[in-house]
Amino acid sequence: MEEKVKEILSKIRPQLQADGGDIEFVSMQDSEVKVKLKGACHGCPGAQMTLKMGVERALKQHVDESITVVSV
Repeated sequence: MEEKVKEILSKIRPQLQADGGDIEFVSMQDSEVKVKLKGACHGCPGAQMTLKMGVERALKQHVDESITVVSV
């Protein structure tokens, strides 16, 4: 499942990079995916919305409905 998560993150990455940000996979334990937001995304007021409505939603849709995304 971890490889599928990384694959989906690599598909999301260009959208974040277009806005001056980036995302890095940190780890995965059970269904919790830990990521690090970088660049313009780090500290952005909309970062939590990006994680939940963008990244987490894509992972739930394409990998597993039980996935949660946590920023570290």
